[in-house]
Amino acid sequence: MSRGGSGGEESAYDLVVLGAGSAGYACALRASQLGLRVALVERDKIGGTCLHRGCIPTKAMLHAAEVADTARAASHVGVDLGTPRVDLGRVAAYRQGVVDRLYAGLTGLVTSRPIDVVTGEGRVVDAGTIAVGDRMLRGRHLLLATGSVVKTLPFVTLGRRVVTSDGALALKGVPERVVVLGGGVIGVEFASVFCSFGSQVTIVEALPRLVAAEDEAVSKALQRAFRQRRIGMVLGASVTAVTESADEVEVAVEGRESLRADLVLVAVGRGPAPVPGIETLGVAMAGAHVAVDGLGRTSVPGVYAAGDLVPGLQLAHRGFAQGIVVAEDIAGLTPAPVVDERVPRVTYCDPEIGSVGLTEAAARERYGEVETVEYNLAGNGKSQILGTKGFVKLVRAAGGPIVGVHLVGARMGEQIGEAQLLVDWEAFPEDVAPLLHAHPTQNEALGEAALALAGKPLHSHG
Repeated sequence: MSRGGSGGEESAYDLVVLGAGSAGYACALRASQLGLRVALVERDKIGGTCLHRGCIPTKAMLHAAEVADTARAASHVGVDLGTPRVDLGRVAAYRQGVVDRLYAGLTGLVTSRPIDVVTGEGRVVDAGTIAVGDRMLRGRHLLLATGSVVKTLPFVTLGRRVVTSDGALALKGVPERVVVLGGGVIGVEFASVFCSFGSQVTIVEALPRLVAAEDEAVSKALQRAFRQRRIGMVLGASVTAVTESADEVEVAVEGRESLRADLVLVAVGRGPAPVPGIETLGVAMAGAHVAVDGLGRTSVPGVYAAGDLVPGLQLAHRGFAQGIVVAEDIAGLTPAPVVDERVPRVTYCDPEIGSVGLTEAAARERYGEVETVEYNLAGNGKSQILGTKGFVKLVRAAGGPIVGVHLVGARMGEQIGEAQLLVDWEAFPEDVAPLLHAHPTQNEALGEAALALAGKPLHSHG
């Protein structure tokens, strides 16, 4: 297997993949499994943003935050642990240990397959060639999977006290006051972490509610929970200036008093990463993203794109699934397209949010008449044991299948697998209501909601 370094021409590959994040490495693994000759180009480390700067390290921090909260609440269940102290250096070491173990496993898996891994900055030369330095990797097919990069605001200058999510991973200590710019997934997750670590946190969001892409009932529940956690929220307000001084940062908010903080986290989303040389292809674009069909094909024959580079949900598992679809399409199979509406989504703040399918508003827009049920976790034994509040909400087209599932509560993201099956298989509540759910589990909440939507509620009013 090639590992970079030699010059000159390369013999032709069936597939050259540019980017070894979730979409890229999944495509390479599946393609090699199907007997295709594959080259995988990565300028940094296999695993991409998700493994090294996103999903894994941030969720490790969220777990550390959960442990701190559990320690604080331990006396409520008769266990006295005292006041926890968060050592961010040791949290970072724990976090990096998780990343290192997963990275070692992933690189071992990829290098054990007949995949030529080429390290270096890849550049598109034409529809059949990727250049890495003076090497020319020629392929019958190309997959562009360069992922995404953090966005910022045009008037914001990043510095020691003004950081993105990447910079937040490098912090050496817990700031006393944190202002988070952005109330989407990244913003609420980091707000949750900093609050648990002991910071005074305020979120500023230009839209009228947090996690605005979620069902409105979910947003309201999260905002209630955050207020109880004393996380400040300034909603429906635009930031006009961020000024860093030696001692603090001042955040000017339109029509309101300025906020002052020791750290400002800019969490306004992510955008597609640049693809060097893409202009030579002339591929159709959808704004800053590469336009593709359901199988990842671009407007240029033989060139595919997947993951955060294409429009839609920016989720590692979505990119992973898209990479597999691309490999199978190239191999001549007939894969099913990845449909965003059926992709499960989890936001790992406290309380967790899980969702799949349509919100109630979107379902009403599509179907007109809908039926909904919200099962309150107050009636769920395991949720009472855990001390969490929240609900399970099911949305169905009137008389039809379940088209949306929305979950709020501690650890409720673990229920998203069954929720995804309900939506993906277009299940009717009457069909799934008889299914057994182990007691006592939070999973029972899905069963109770299905019973209620089927017209035979047992532990809830219907």
